[in-house]
Amino acid sequence: MRALRFSRKEGRYAAAMVASRLRPGAGASVGPLDLVDDDPPDLPGAGWLRVWPRLTGICGSDLATIDGRSSRYFEDFVSFPFVPGHEIVGETGAGRRVLIEPVLGHAARGFPLPFPDATPADGNDYRHLTCGHLEPGIQTGFCESTGGGWATELVAHESQIHDVPEWMSDELAVTIEPVAGGVHAALRAHVNDGDTVAVIGAGPMGLVTVAALRHLTAPGSIIVGAKHPVQRSLAEEFGADVIASPGELDRAVRRATGSFVIGSRLSGGADVVIDAVGSSASIEQAIGICRPRGRVVLLGMPGRVSLDLTALWHRETELVGTYTYGTEQTRDGRTTNSFALAMELAGKVPFDKMVSATYPLDRYRDAIDHAANAGRRGGVKIAFDLRDERRRGLPSG
Repeated sequence: MRALRFSRKEGRYAAAMVASRLRPGAGASVGPLDLVDDDPPDLPGAGWLRVWPRLTGICGSDLATIDGRSSRYFEDFVSFPFVPGHEIVGETGAGRRVLIEPVLGHAARGFPLPFPDATPADGNDYRHLTCGHLEPGIQTGFCESTGGGWATELVAHESQIHDVPEWMSDELAVTIEPVAGGVHAALRAHVNDGDTVAVIGAGPMGLVTVAALRHLTAPGSIIVGAKHPVQRSLAEEFGADVIASPGELDRAVRRATGSFVIGSRLSGGADVVIDAVGSSASIEQAIGICRPRGRVVLLGMPGRVSLDLTALWHRETELVGTYTYGTEQTRDGRTTNSFALAMELAGKVPFDKMVSATYPLDRYRDAIDHAANAGRRGGVKIAFDLRDERRRGLPSG
């Protein structure tokens, strides 16, 4: 198989850190990512399938890894070398078109489910992520045993497989994984009817969260900070009520809530703020525009940040993390899961408009540069297109 392989090479990882400070995405040229021809991963056991990717997205966490910006927290939860890529629509040898729910949960690792019908991401003990018959790995795309979507072949457990309906294009299907993350964030925010909700960042995760908020909750107003014209256009189409530039978001929240300004912060603020960026500046802004005793939800992967948390303490703000997906409770009383809700939303919202460009594997440096600089280049989501590789022929089993 052909694959982009990320290896544990500290010198090249450090070079990626330096290069990416000058231009995001530069880690693809100098870091420990290589296009290789390799044997496909072995099937780990019963219940596992071979999957041939058709389209695979490039996620912000992938970019952080390639550019040497990912947190060292994850070192014990990955195994090297691994093939990145977890936003996958692919095909099995039997011709099924499938989506991969990438978390390598209890079932995939041979452990009992934490409760009946639990999704791969459910549970309150993460010991299984490093145990069982697989190498350590939080997800497909970060585990040596499974491979990842930036390759012509990988393996996935049946617990991770979702069939793609016939009406859904590959371009729409490849957005379902991030949409599921947006669904989980919107529902974990526990938005009350009539709440004012602010979203910081209008990249893919911010945009899909706006759509989930609009369709799965009943806010009084959704206010979004969006930097680039394409982000502003999609934020409006996906359901935002007010769209402001990042520098004007505080003022937009102030107007919507009738708050005063005290120093650099608002006296009141939004009931819920969802930070889809995850930087020191965005977290500080989120706390500053959230009302006292409101809720800040961290959706963007924060890594190591430095900020003054006095306001969080003084305003008794609730700080909530949201990672991947899970079992969900909807407003109408249903118990379902993030992926099922994401596919329902895909029938109402044109998420495929986020897919701005696709690239073959051998142009991976161009693809990663485009993804890392998508907003300023007029794009949102970039993906690898492996359908030409697929047309070379699939095995029958």
